[in-house]
Amino acid sequence: MIKVGIIGGSGFAAGELIRLLLEHPQVDIKYIYSSSKANELLASVHQDLEGISFLQFSDQIDWEIDLLFLCMGHGQSRRFLTDHSIPDQVKIVDLSRDFRLTPDHQINKKEFIYGLPELNGDRIKQAKYVANPGCFATAIQLGILPLADGGLLKSNVHINAVTGATGAGRSLSPTTHFTWRDNNFSYYKPFNHQHLDEINQSVEQLQPEIDRKLLFIPCRGNFSRGIFATLYTDFNGSADDIQSLYEDYYTDHVFTQVSNNSLHLKQVVNTNNCKIHLHLDNGILLITSVIDNLLKGASGQAVQNMNLMFGLAEDEGLKLKASYF
Repeated sequence: MIKVGIIGGSGFAAGELIRLLLEHPQVDIKYIYSSSKANELLASVHQDLEGISFLQFSDQIDWEIDLLFLCMGHGQSRRFLTDHSIPDQVKIVDLSRDFRLTPDHQINKKEFIYGLPELNGDRIKQAKYVANPGCFATAIQLGILPLADGGLLKSNVHINAVTGATGAGRSLSPTTHFTWRDNNFSYYKPFNHQHLDEINQSVEQLQPEIDRKLLFIPCRGNFSRGIFATLYTDFNGSADDIQSLYEDYYTDHVFTQVSNNSLHLKQVVNTNNCKIHLHLDNGILLITSVIDNLLKGASGQAVQNMNLMFGLAEDEGLKLKASYF
């Protein structure tokens, strides 16, 4: 059994992680650390666990574990690792953005590997420290990695992606209140969303000489969870060419599926899947990429990375079914 500790357990992503790990056949949760909620039942925060789990939050950290998940706000993971001396045998998966970018991926001689399995799967298998990707970044990268791998990003990529309300986290803000979000739609951070840096980093890993831009408009949708991303760019080839390119790239990746049909969010919500659809029209390639932002975009991918790090089947504990209705 993999003995696991969790630092920060009250957010949406942490709640999903706890649910997954409670059902994972190879995992034993040793503690979920929260100094402000110590000795309270998990169900006091994650109310769906009432009658299912009687675990309590703890204010004690025990290093007799195999893996530590960091589920804190951005900037807090780096502070936690600076303040604590973590034994070498403890592996780490960090769900914040603190270690995703190359200039920032080291701390206290710990080198973090960027944890997108469809890009760095072999490196993740050997890694001790993994930086889990962002949610928008996951959906968008899975949409364009096959093109970058073939050196085929020859023009700007125009991206529009819509995320559900859980993408903003549990803390309230003016744009997360029900009265604002319901029957509403908006964009934010046009062309400079923070996830662009890690997307560009991955694209350049596969296509180093790229001199085109990724033009990204992130949007807020009036639904709870999921990301629906559309991307378009020039493509000099046939529909069969692009279909084969994507199917070949993802042939060994269980969670990314190339569909022949147009997509909608209910196909992926409550799963760790990414579904991709390709549509070519007069040299313009439209790519649709859909994921659940809390699973493939966060906690599901963190468990996927854990499985790779410990030599388990990639889909262990992640054979989830979509909530179609």
